[in-house]
Amino acid sequence: MVAIDQVLEKLSTVIDPDLKKDIVSMGMIKDLELNEGNLKFTLELTTPACPFNVEIEDDVRKVIAEISDLKNFDMKVTAKVMEGRSLEDDAGMATVKNIIGVASGKGGVGKSTVSLNLALALSQTGAKVGLLDADIYGPSIPLMLGMKDGFMEVEENKLQPAESNGLKVVSFGFFAEQSHQAAIYRGPIISGILKQFLVDTNWSNLDYLIVDLPPGTGDIPLTLAQTIPITGILVVTTPQDVASNVAVKAIGMFEKLNVPILGVVENMSHFICPNCSDKHYIFGDGGAKKISEEFKMPFLGEIPLNSGIMSGSDLGKPIMITNPDSPSAEAFRTSAKNIAAQCSILAAKLREETKSESSGDESAPEATTN
Repeated sequence: MVAIDQVLEKLSTVIDPDLKKDIVSMGMIKDLELNEGNLKFTLELTTPACPFNVEIEDDVRKVIAEISDLKNFDMKVTAKVMEGRSLEDDAGMATVKNIIGVASGKGGVGKSTVSLNLALALSQTGAKVGLLDADIYGPSIPLMLGMKDGFMEVEENKLQPAESNGLKVVSFGFFAEQSHQAAIYRGPIISGILKQFLVDTNWSNLDYLIVDLPPGTGDIPLTLAQTIPITGILVVTTPQDVASNVAVKAIGMFEKLNVPILGVVENMSHFICPNCSDKHYIFGDGGAKKISEEFKMPFLGEIPLNSGIMSGSDLGKPIMITNPDSPSAEAFRTSAKNIAAQCSILAAKLREETKSESSGDESAPEATTN
């Protein structure tokens, strides 16, 4: 007769390739039932965007097949995103599990386009995603989403995000009086606006909040890093040395602030010929990979140069919506999965640190008085 311990022992041989831990110790096996040879449980992945979901599921089925005397086996696969930041230290945004800042050293690298399409790619996996356009001086997300006439309401002293294609969206560009005017504000006011967008918005329950930061190392990135606990920073660059060299400065700033760097994505990486499918490296080759190797951080993907991405942004029709089967859309999906995996890795580390601190507190001797 098969015992539950035997089942768990088999399942503990399945290792999550990202987390490098077995699925039993990670608590990914839920609602396990074994009744007269009938086995039933739920496999709960750490994110719906898990890049190894098929591999893990196949491995589970293989080890279960090795157990003799089982009559039936029923497995349900779900996903629950892990908290990649300390929610106890952020009561104002306790419903947001992960906050990802998207940064670049300079403008013109397509950071906002990458932010938007990565948010859409994550949302399309089933995750709950928000997008904060934190470029107060030059908000572009409303245009890219075809929301030039969009607006945000205020209910019970909370901003209500606009919604588009499954995303909750907040942008300074939604304020009518600013739609055709320059935002002429000094740093402290800009920082105050960002803080309001972060903590005075009804984000509801989000798995990921993507924050599209302005380029450079100014007030907004600094405010984000110092105001709330964030999961990490995604750095966007292009193959050109001029972009890569400046991206290094952004990395250096966040490292000094002890903010985790999730990795680097290379935009406009290459051009794929529509006739022969050959890759042409118009702006150079390997700039982001060099940064990845130099700073020992993950290289999370490369987005090919595509005129459809540019025209879609101008028309308010992102390529993840209009052409989801294109190589560019597939590249965004791959990058999104890699980013979600990095968030899960950081979340697992945070969980281990929390457990260690808790066990340390419990084992600490009580103070005595004479």
